[in-house]
Amino acid sequence: MLVNSVGFSPDGQWLASGSFDKSVRLWNPRTGSFVHVFRGHVASVNQICWSADSRFLVSASKDSTLKVWDIRTRKLKHDLPGHADEVYAVDWSPNGEKAASGSKDKTTKFFM
Repeated sequence: MLVNSVGFSPDGQWLASGSFDKSVRLWNPRTGSFVHVFRGHVASVNQICWSADSRFLVSASKDSTLKVWDIRTRKLKHDLPGHADEVYAVDWSPNGEKAASGSKDKTTKFFM
């Protein structure tokens, strides 16, 4: 499994990874153990990013979507289409109210 992106949650409790196998994986960084796999993308995951409060994780994919995952429930919270091509970049606003993404379609999108 080739990994494209990794990131520690701001509270340090989790590590997440996004991969070519279309998955986002959640890890316990203290033990190195695998915790959960989030599935829903239909193409590789290019980048992941944590919300400031560590409650949500957003993933950007080659399938032209972003997905917001709820860490507590381990479920998909939002499916965010809108790009016409692969999404390469994603970030949360510091207050956690918005996410922004950048795509191969040469656009930047904002989601609330």
